[in-house]
Formats: sequence, C-alpha cells, structure tokens
Amino acid sequence: MRLLDLKNRELKLPSKLDSNFLASKAAAHPRPLLKRAQWQTLNGLWKFAFDDEGKCVQPSNFSQWPHYIEVPFAPESTKSGIGDRGFHTNCWYEREFETPIGEGRLLLHFGAVDYRARVWVNDQYIAEHEGGHTPFSLDITHALNDSGTTKVTVWAQDDPHDLAKPRGKQDWQLKPHSIWYPRTSGIWQTVWLERVGVTYLGHLRWLPDCERWEIGFEAGLAGDVPASGVQIKVKLSVDGLVLASDTYEVFSGEISRRIALGDPGIDDCRNELLWSPERPTLIDAEIQLWYKDQLLDEVESYTAMRTVSIQRDRFMLNGRPYYLRLVLDQGYWTDTLMTPPSNQALRHDVELVKAMGFNGVRKHQKIEDPRFLYWADVLGLLVWEEMPSAYRFTPKAVERMTHEWTEIIKRDVSHPCIVAWVPFNESWGVPNLVETAAHRNYVLAMYHLTKTLDPTRPVIGNDGWESTDTDILAIHDYERQPERLAHRYRGDIQISDLFERSRPGGRILTLDNYPHQGQPVMLTEFGGIAYVPADEPDADQAWGYENCSNISELEMKYAALLETVNNLELFSGFCYTQFTDTFQEANGLLYSDRTPKFPIEAIRAATLSGQGLCTSTSC
Repeated sequence: MRLLDLKNRELKLPSKLDSNFLASKAAAHPRPLLKRAQWQTLNGLWKFAFDDEGKCVQPSNFSQWPHYIEVPFAPESTKSGIGDRGFHTNCWYEREFETPIGEGRLLLHFGAVDYRARVWVNDQYIAEHEGGHTPFSLDITHALNDSGTTKVTVWAQDDPHDLAKPRGKQDWQLKPHSIWYPRTSGIWQTVWLERVGVTYLGHLRWLPDCERWEIGFEAGLAGDVPASGVQIKVKLSVDGLVLASDTYEVFSGEISRRIALGDPGIDDCRNELLWSPERPTLIDAEIQLWYKDQLLDEVESYTAMRTVSIQRDRFMLNGRPYYLRLVLDQGYWTDTLMTPPSNQALRHDVELVKAMGFNGVRKHQKIEDPRFLYWADVLGLLVWEEMPSAYRFTPKAVERMTHEWTEIIKRDVSHPCIVAWVPFNESWGVPNLVETAAHRNYVLAMYHLTKTLDPTRPVIGNDGWESTDTDILAIHDYERQPERLAHRYRGDIQISDLFERSRPGGRILTLDNYPHQGQPVMLTEFGGIAYVPADEPDADQAWGYENCSNISELEMKYAALLETVNNLELFSGFCYTQFTDTFQEANGLLYSDRTPKFPIEAIRAATLSGQGLCTSTSC
C-alpha cells in the first residue's frame, strides 16, 4: 500500500495553546451536551508509526517516527496522509504541545479510538480503554512537569481479523467486499484538552416528562468532592425566557431531581415547547457548581420536552401517532471513512435528509460523532441508534458488546433526537437464534438491559427478522416489484398469516414462542436501487439490490416503490436503503459526495407520496 508523502512536508505541529483556553463560540465543541469555555482541540499533525509485530510496549521503545498523520482521520483514510488499508494490528501516535497555564485539573479527552488504546503523558502511563466507538477522559494533571511542554503518546490496537469485537461494517478482508467497507483503526474522533476545577461536573443526564411537565435532571461530580456544602444551580430557558431557575444541595457526589416547569395549560402553548422534526424547540441549560460562595464549575447544556412511546400498533411522538420516514445512513465519506470531514459536513447531511422528505435516519452499524446528534437535535431529525455488530458469538464478544453498549447509551441518552435503540441487526453475531438458546438469551438480555438503562424509548431487539422481545417489529424486504410488496403486506392480510408465510431473506420474522403482540410493524430495510454511471472507475463492481441503467429509470422506480409503501396501512413507518452511495454499494439516493442522483425536489415528492399517517405532532 502506498503511503502519501507527508514525510518531506513542512511539519506544522501546533505547539502553543492559548493559555486562557478561550474557544471561539463558532467552534464545533466535541461534546455538545456538556460544554465549558476552556477547551482546546489537539487535532492536527501527530507523529505516527505502525508496529505490526507488536515489539514496542512503551513509548521509550520509539527513537524514530517514520510518518506524520492528520488526527482525527484513521490511517486507512486518504485524508490522514497515510492512506494505508493493509492489515496493521498496532499503531502509535505522539504529539507535544505547550502546557496550558491555569489552575485546577487538566483533562485529556478522546472521542473514539478503535479498538483498544493505552495513553502515556510525558512517558508516564496513564490508563487503558477498550471499545472502538465510545469516548474516554483522563485526568493528566499529575503527569505534567515543569518543562513547559507536554508529550502525549498513544498506542492503539485493532486486530483486523478479530470478528468477536463490535466492528460494524469494517471489512476483515484486505479489500472491501459485498456490504463491508474499509477498516477504521486508531484515533478517529476528536482529541481535545479541557481545563476544570479541583471539583467539577463529571456527567449530566436529562429525562423529559411531558405528562407531568417536568425535566428530570441527574448529575455526578468528579475530582475532590466535599462531603457537604456543595450546591448545583440550574437555569432552563428558551429564547431568553426563563422556564426554571433552581438550586439543589448535592449529597454523596450525585444528584437526581425533577425540575417542574410552569404548565401553560393551553395545548397551543404546550406544543410550542415540544420538540419534534417540524418544530425542534430546545431548552438551553446553564449549570453552576458552588461550594459555599466559591464557583467550582460552570457548563452549558440543553434538553427538550419530548416523549416517544408505542401505543398498540403505532409509534407515538409527544402523545400523537407519528409516521416514520427514515433513510438508512451508513455515515461514511470517501476520503475520511467513518470520520466526518468537518462539522459542516455533519450539518449538511442532516439538512439533506430533511430536504429529501425524510424525518429521520437509521444510523446503520455505526455510533455517530456527537456533533451529528447535536445537529439532529437543533434542526429536527429523528435518529435510530444501532450498535455495530460483532460477527462471532463468544463469551468475549458478549462481554465486549455489553460493556460498550452500556457506555454508548450513557453518552447519548440525553439527545432528544434519539427515538429508538437497536442492539442487533439481522442476527449478526447471533447466527443461530432459531436453534441455540444462548443466542436467544443474549438478544433477550440486551433488549432488557437497554430497557433498564433507558425505559423512555422503544427498543428493537433484532432489526430485520427472527424477533424475540421487541417494541417494534422491523422487517427487511428487498422485493423489487412494488405490486408484490403491495400484495404481501396488503390491508386485509391476517398478521398471523404474514408471519407464517412471508420469509424475506429466507428467515422467519418471529421466533417460536414470541408471536406478534400488536406492536407496530415497520419496513426498516427495502429498496436498495442502484445506479452508477458506466464510465465511472470500477463501475462493473458497483452493486445494489436492484440495478438501473439510467437516472430516469432510478427516479421512476423510486417513486413507484415509495408510493406503494406509503399506502400500506400495515406499516407505521419505513426506512429506505439508502442515503448515499458507500464504496462499492451504489444504491444511494445521493452519490458518495452528497450530490443528488436526480433532483432533490423529485426525491422529496416521492418520499412524501401516498397517504401514510399524520406526521405532525399537532395534527
């Protein structure tokens, strides 16, 4: 594999950080739900080396660094400056910077490192983290020295052949094949510094309750926590209008309170405060941590008044039936792989999805950058969050997924845009659900664990087929003929007959002893209509579930298919495959560079065709 020539490029490693850590308000904060003013990115050029034989076990083993890499882009990506998609189990990073001046603690944050990471600061070992999709934070204060500079060294291990770890769409073969894509190793989300006090807010959680017109607020303190005398002040507001301003005593370093909002009483006034894709009203939050008359910490956050639930056979948003029009979103870019090229690229994706007539996305086999969820919150887009799968069932795989999924829910539970959790997809990682009790118990356990960690959202136990316990019965069906879909899921069909006779993908829809119990039925993968220009490189390798020879045919087939699905009363929502072309998969409505394959107005008209259900929370 060819390495891009960064070795002879002028090295511009930023060595100085602003001593006040004053980040611009326009900067894309990597953790939008818990923001402080004093933070600074460490993205940029780092020293880099592969260690395929695993000989180096600590930073002192390195005397030379053969490459430089553009963090946070993975070494497999061209944007990183490495562009090597070969098999590499270990890699190393190093970066020096001027130590920021200030009081209190200095925290080092990693958005995500795939898959296992160890961190040293000034050659002092700090900690290890496992899990390729979740953040971790380290207090590095004790490792600072008097030299005025700080050195951070990171070792990342990601065995490309290990199928027992959550890996999503990352291929285990040398070249991407079928529906799998290039691997992502090492650092692939933002690395950043943050200055905090000796005592600070470690985490926040928001839990809206529209029925009681309250906001649940949970917080945990970190650092040196006084035994008593600590207070938290919380102010909630919308467009400058203060909804609540309260002060609470903190005991044992944790707090859990219900913040009552003034109930406007009239539905029209309540609806103005409810969050939905049509009206994404966010509630700004200012939180201060005090010890007697001393301000210990101050952060900004946000929440929303929004409920999701299941009522018989319908999905409910804010107490009203809501028809889901989702699109499958893989979250890849050609030059940057799973890492977004910029914050603006994430916003643009959300805007494109909405412009195409969809009200949500199913983030497929990927835990997305928190900034995507931020833009979904701000602009109004529903998100199904899906756990990246492992592909083998082993005790280690179960342990890894359970740990990482728990961390994921903790990271994202406060985002109002997330309306469903999906721990499994198409029996990946549990290939013998029908025959093997342990596989069934695993799916059941993850379903109930998810419901325990977050009882406020629906959980789809196994999206696609072979359902056990689930809040939504999700079907994958890539039938090419709209009339056959219309016949298969027609209005007069008996549900029991559907589950006995229809087996898309050759799989049964529900396992024995887990019959349909009236849950909503949704078509959560269908379509996959492909088109790629014949003169494109590797056009002969591009594929989809159905191919078109020209753009007019694609437009016609999409319109016919969506009109059919929108008029099927059995379904309370759908998810079309897919948003963009993704490497060899050419079945996107957009090309991989986000250019529409046919006019976006025509895509929108087709997406919204048919009857469907009311998609407004005020209907």
